[in-house]
Amino acid sequence: MNDNQYMQHCRVQFTDFAQTLEARTKALPKGDPLRDLALAFCKVSTGENDLYEHGPALVDRLFTTYPDFAPTYPRELLWFLGGDCLHLMADDEIQQFQQLDLLREQADSRGEVLDFQAARAKLIKSQ
Repeated sequence: MNDNQYMQHCRVQFTDFAQTLEARTKALPKGDPLRDLALAFCKVSTGENDLYEHGPALVDRLFTTYPDFAPTYPRELLWFLGGDCLHLMADDEIQQFQQLDLLREQADSRGEVLDFQAARAKLIKSQ
């Protein structure tokens, strides 16, 4: 998985999360803060708002205000967004994603494409 493929992979995960959250909150009344948060995630996922500018603030709001929904948020996206999102990760998770980035870089330098899912599964199994 090269950098462009990884970025696309993470964007798809973000979109999937946004759509799922929006579906789960659809029955809430208009103006409900959780429903509004879900709609804000959808705006970012469709490109209406910038992922890197608005994404971290939405994630922080999700984890702070609705901690019950935090486990449904893909951990990989915390790494992808970086910054304050890294504070929401355990040290061993950060180390795992650092190793995955290193493996991607090494594969790229050899002109290869890393099978990201297989590499991640192997790292998780070895830890």
